[in-house]
Parts: sequence; structure tokens; C-alpha cells
Amino acid sequence: MFPRMLNEFAPVFRLHDEMTRMVDSFFDDDAAPAARRYAAAYPAVNVWESADGSACHVEAELPGMRMDDLDVSVLGNQLTIAGERKIGAAAGADAAGQSGPGDGGSGGSGSGGGGWQGVSWLRRERGQGRFARTVALPWEIDADHVQARLHDGVLTVTLPKHESAKPRKVKLLPGT
Repeated sequence: MFPRMLNEFAPVFRLHDEMTRMVDSFFDDDAAPAARRYAAAYPAVNVWESADGSACHVEAELPGMRMDDLDVSVLGNQLTIAGERKIGAAAGADAAGQSGPGDGGSGGSGSGGGGWQGVSWLRRERGQGRFARTVALPWEIDADHVQARLHDGVLTVTLPKHESAKPRKVKLLPGT
């Protein structure tokens, strides 16, 4: 009787084993890079090559940031966007006619938290603090001709290809 009962539950045991294997592989160190590929990174970026292949363009979402808060640098084939995101009184919101909770519009104590100190958060999804995001491109960048613009919270960086990375027409010689 017991062996027959085991046979009837065999599909359930197989399902259990398969589910255990799938969950274990998700958290396995070898699977971690694939899982991290979809992890949130700040700032969110779009990267594309121009139609003529002469440059790469990067757009980064940086709402509420000012150029003074950002550092854009290029080294070899890498673009790095770094900065500090400040929220509420820490960003000087009181100067824009906004104030953090409980600060009465005074701008807080100037300690970086201002009127946000002592509040009871119900939901806090907007992070603050230092960040850095590096994007590696498959070719060298002409660092002398890089342009960066910040408009309406979107940073647009144009990264021309270095001359050594651009295709060249090769002159064909007659065969002997």
C-alpha cells in the first residue's frame, strides 16, 4: 500500500524537486550576474549610436538635479556620471517655495536634513546621497569633443568616436 501511495505522489515530488532547483539556481552565485542585469541603477540611461556611426549618445534621467550637482567625465571608452542627489530642504526646496514636513518653510537647520528630521515616513522611495554610474562603450571616445547638456531633468551626453575607432576606407592595390 505504501509503495502505491508513493507512486501516486511521484509527480508532486518531482515538481517539488524542480521548484527547489529553480529557486536555488536563482540565488546561486553563477546566476547572480544574470539577475543583476535587471537591477535598478541610478541614474536610468538610454545609450545609442548615431545613424552615421560617428558618435554615441547617452541620456540619463536626473530629475531635480542641477549641473552644479553633477560630474561628467570620460576616460578611454568609459563615461562616468557622478553626483549627489539632495531631496527636500537639503536641496534648497524652501527657496523654490516648497518646504519639508514640519519645517514651516524655514529651510530647516541647514544640517542636510532640515525639516525632514523627526518625521514619520509612510513611504520613502526617492533616494538621496552620492551616486556614480559608469557606461562602457565598445570604442574609444574623443574626449576633447564630448558635449553634455542638462535640460528638464534629462542629461544628454554626445560622445564622438575617437579617430582610431572610426572606419577608414582602405585603398586596394593591384595584385601581382
